[in-house]
Amino acid sequence: MTQQQHPITPPPELRRLWVQEAQRISPYDPVKWMQHVSEKAAQWGADQELEACCLVLENELCCFVADDLRAARRPKPPSLKEQALAVLEDASNRLDAAHENIIRRAIEALPDEP
Repeated sequence: MTQQQHPITPPPELRRLWVQEAQRISPYDPVKWMQHVSEKAAQWGADQELEACCLVLENELCCFVADDLRAARRPKPPSLKEQALAVLEDASNRLDAAHENIIRRAIEALPDEP
């Protein structure tokens, strides 16, 4: 009897890569290896499921719904510029207005990250 593999099972090459990464990160801790591999596998599986759902949406509806779903489920982390502005906003009550203005102008002059 042949055992069928679940459609969202990472390929062996990818699992080997994750094990190698885990061993480099923490050479003497098999518990951390398992944690690293399981986190990678969970993320990979979730990404596969999301892409499968988006493909159905693109075929049945339109690409805008799929793009919105991707954006909602895999939000981009804030850029360094956005993070710096948030920190400045948090610290603004401890800065005088002139210093805050200089820092804010310098951050806002930075280009947005791609």
